Amino acid sequence: MGEPIVFLPGMMCDARLFGPQAAAFSGAHVIHHAPITGADTIAALAEEVLANAPPRFALAGLSMGGIVAMEILRIAPGRVARLALLDTNHLAETADRAAARGPQMAAARSGRLEAIMRHEMKPNYLADSPRRGEILDLVMAMALGLGPEVFVRQSRALETRPDQTETLKAAAVPTLVLCGRGDALCPVSRHEEIAALIPGSELRIIEGAGHMPTLEAPAETTAALADWLARAPRG
Repeated sequence: MGEPIVFLPGMMCDARLFGPQAAAFSGAHVIHHAPITGADTIAALAEEVLANAPPRFALAGLSMGGIVAMEILRIAPGRVARLALLDTNHLAETADRAAARGPQMAAARSGRLEAIMRHEMKPNYLADSPRRGEILDLVMAMALGLGPEVFVRQSRALETRPDQTETLKAAAVPTLVLCGRGDALCPVSRHEEIAALIPGSELRIIEGAGHMPTLEAPAETTAALADWLARAPRG
């Protein structure tokens, strides 16, 4: 068996975000889907993942999951055998984005979570494709299943997240940096910055995908992750 894989989903997503990849790799790897829903800081979420993860593992996180993955690498680098950062952001929250979170959290608490997700957030995540509606329905189902309290906790965690530039500079494991070409939330330029910070990392851009290439372009994303899992350990 290969290394266990810990998948960390994005904000208001669950294990279904990595469904195609888990199916592809489950024959050769033990798969762990780690929820990042139980705390309101990135540090506490990282500690929760580590408390339930194998002693050493391959770590793949998308969006908020990538942010938590970087914190895990910072606090427990010896636990991480290899790292995949998908459609994510290594920088701290901007003032403008932080200011927008307060009204969204208030709206979620008042029963308007579905409207926030459907009209303000999720439609901007996906590239145009014949499966866009189907994927959006799945993403909405994940979000509504998690509910408003998770939305508030995750929003607070993102609002206070740290800059991980120095963490990435110190990374010493095989690292894949992957992004959908049409990701408007975490653009290609941000991933070019991330890849430039990490010694020996590989940058893969997935055509025809936006912020959720695991669902939008599952075959291409799975192939990139398979290459990453096959890379020899560094050093």
